[in-house]
Amino acid sequence: MSDQLSRRNLLKLLGAGVGLAVAGPTLAACAPSGSTESSGGLSDDGVKQFPFTTWAANEAVTKEPLAALISRYTGANGGTTIQTPSYPYNDYLNQLLLQVQGGQLKGAMQLDVAWLATLAATGKLADLGSVAAGQDYTDAALALGRVDGKQVGLPWTQAGIGLIGNQEILTRAGVSAPPRTVEEFEAALRAVKGLGGGIVPYAAMTKVDQLKDIIAWMWTFGSPVVDSGRIVVDDEGSVAALTWYKKLYDEKLIAADVNRVDARALMSQGKAAFYEDAISGRAAVTKSSTDSALGDKLRPLARPVRAAGDKPRHLAWGHVIAVVNAEGGAAAAQFAKTLTTDPAYSTEWFAKAGLPPTTRAGLAASDVQQNAFAAAFSREIAANSSAGPFWIHPQFSQMEKVLAEKVQAALIGRSSPKEALTEAREQMSALIK
Repeated sequence: MSDQLSRRNLLKLLGAGVGLAVAGPTLAACAPSGSTESSGGLSDDGVKQFPFTTWAANEAVTKEPLAALISRYTGANGGTTIQTPSYPYNDYLNQLLLQVQGGQLKGAMQLDVAWLATLAATGKLADLGSVAAGQDYTDAALALGRVDGKQVGLPWTQAGIGLIGNQEILTRAGVSAPPRTVEEFEAALRAVKGLGGGIVPYAAMTKVDQLKDIIAWMWTFGSPVVDSGRIVVDDEGSVAALTWYKKLYDEKLIAADVNRVDARALMSQGKAAFYEDAISGRAAVTKSSTDSALGDKLRPLARPVRAAGDKPRHLAWGHVIAVVNAEGGAAAAQFAKTLTTDPAYSTEWFAKAGLPPTTRAGLAASDVQQNAFAAAFSREIAANSSAGPFWIHPQFSQMEKVLAEKVQAALIGRSSPKEALTEAREQMSALIK
C-alpha cells in the first residue's frame, strides 16, 4: 500500500458520495456498523456475470493457476461469466479506491488482509456472514475477514509472519530442539554466533521498510500495542521488547540494515540461522540457493514466549475475497465461497501457488499434510497469528512507518527505547486525530 494513502488522500479518492462512514475524528475506525451492507446478506438478482479483480492474475507464479480455477468454475456453472481485471500489487489498493470513486467497483476482489477495513469503510462491501455460516474455515482465518463484527471477507489463504530456522546450522551449533522461550532463543543465538564463519544468528528486520515486525515481539513482551483504541507503544511491555531487541543488535546477534529481501538472501546462502517471513517466502529462498537440499533444512518455528505456557504471537498474513454489494453480487459471493472452501479448488491452489487453504478440511488434505513445511507453518505460526493492530485505520502504513523509524533510532543509539517509543506514540496518535 502506498505511503501516500493518508486519511486526507483517501477521503479525496472516495469522495463525498460513496457512503463513507466517519466516526468522530477518525475514518471508520474498524468500519462502523453502518459501513457495510446492512440487510445481512445478498439476494440473488439472477445476474451471473461479474468481475473477479486480483493482483494474482498479474503475477507469473499465480496467473495460470488462477485462470485454471476460473475456467473450472465457469465450466461447472453454466451461464456464469467471470472477467479478470488485474493490477500490480503495489498499485492495487489505489486502483480499487479509484473505482469506488467512479462507481465502477463490482463483483469479487482479492484483498490483502491489511486492506479490508479500508475497503469496508467505503460502505460498498457485502455482508458475507450468511455465506460463511456453517463453512469449515478455521477460527484464525475467519477472523481475518471480519470488520467491526461483520464478515466482509472470506479467507482465501491465511498464515502469518513467523520464524524460519535452518536446522543444519542449528544442529551444528548444538541447538537440538526449537527454542520455546525468549531465554532459550537468546541461548540459541549465542550458540550460533559461536560458530563464526560470518553467520548471522537472527536475520531480523532492522531496516525501516519492515521493522513493523517489532509488533509481534511487543505482543510477546506483554504489550497490547493498541488498548481500547489508544496507541500504547510506549508502555512497559513495548519498551521491554525494544530494549531486548537493541540488546540483540548491540551484541551482533542481529545485523544492521536488513530487510526481508536481505534476510532471504542470507538464508539462501546459508549465512543465517533464523529469519522471519510469510509462507510464500520459502520459494524465493530456495530458488536463489545453490544448495539443492536447502528446502529440507528450513523449519517453521513458533515465536518464543516470555514464560512457558504463554501463547506464541505472530502478525497475520493472508488474502481474503470480498464482494461488492451490487449487481451480480450473489453470484460473486457463491464463487468466492467455492474458491475458498471446496477442497478441489483449495488443494489445486496450494499445489500450484503454494498458498495454504483456510478450512480445516483443506489443511487436513494429504497434499498439505505431506508438505512438512506447510503443515508445520500452519500449526506453529498461522494458528497463532493476529491482525495488525493498526489495520483498522486507512493510514496504517504511515503509522507503521513512524513506529519503524523510531525503533531504528533506538537501535542505532539516537534515543533511548522509552524516548523513541513515546515519540512514536505521539506521532502515530496524531495521524488518526
